[in-house]
Amino acid sequence: MFDNIFEAIEEWMRELFSGMIRTNLATMFTGVNEKAGEIAAQVGQTPQGWNGNIFNLIRNLSDSVVMPIAGMIITFVLCYELITMLTEKNSMHEIDTWMFFKYFFKMWVAVYIVSNTFDITMAVFDVGQHVVNAAGASISGQTSVNVDSMITQMDAAMLSMETGELAVLALETMLVSLGLKIMSVIITVILFVRMIEIYLYTSVAPIPFATLANREWGQVGNNYFKGLFALGFQGFFMMICVGIYSVLVASIQISADMHLALFEAAAYTVVLCLGLTKTGSLSKAVFGAH
Repeated sequence: MFDNIFEAIEEWMRELFSGMIRTNLATMFTGVNEKAGEIAAQVGQTPQGWNGNIFNLIRNLSDSVVMPIAGMIITFVLCYELITMLTEKNSMHEIDTWMFFKYFFKMWVAVYIVSNTFDITMAVFDVGQHVVNAAGASISGQTSVNVDSMITQMDAAMLSMETGELAVLALETMLVSLGLKIMSVIITVILFVRMIEIYLYTSVAPIPFATLANREWGQVGNNYFKGLFALGFQGFFMMICVGIYSVLVASIQISADMHLALFEAAAYTVVLCLGLTKTGSLSKAVFGAH
């Protein structure tokens, strides 16, 4: 009689722990799939598409606050360029008419660039978006983990486990699932910080653009352009991180060693977070921005 009671209690506990493991596993890898898709969707958006209200705010601030400062800078730069052009020709003894045509053309180009700052800046991010979307199309089929297959492998492996081992495994899946949720929050923060950095970077675009007319001052504008391309192509490196991460997670073999498989999933997520934090510095290094 007591044997039947103990067997029933043990069977109930096995079902309880097995259900917890299945639920934690399903939630864990469903979150992985959602986060991979969220990264792909977030980095593929332009500043205007990500949040139109913030974009309009930044554009208004740039036009009303930063643009007048850029106007003063470009006036100074053009005057400095004119003085340098006249004095470097043997103290104005070798002045040629062509010099003035060249100067007026350079002045027109400089004013045109500053007047169309936002269009040029958004064109850079359009190029970055095209590259990210092309990369996303190439790896979109690999960013989802087969949750049903994972649970099937887990059910087959749990049949040979004792109640105590199932309890330990349930605790492990709960801890790993919690860790993955924390990592998901960190990944979301990384994505938001990148977009905020883009908005901050574009808000002052007229000032570095105003320096492009002069060879010496133009280093400011050249480095700004490099930084723009670095921010645009950072999304491409993020997509590569997502692709590598999804392939690694999909290759985890639950049936071989479930304890090892769970901690491999957690380790891969930590690696993804670290990889995403490094994409900014990597992109700047590639484009030579500082």
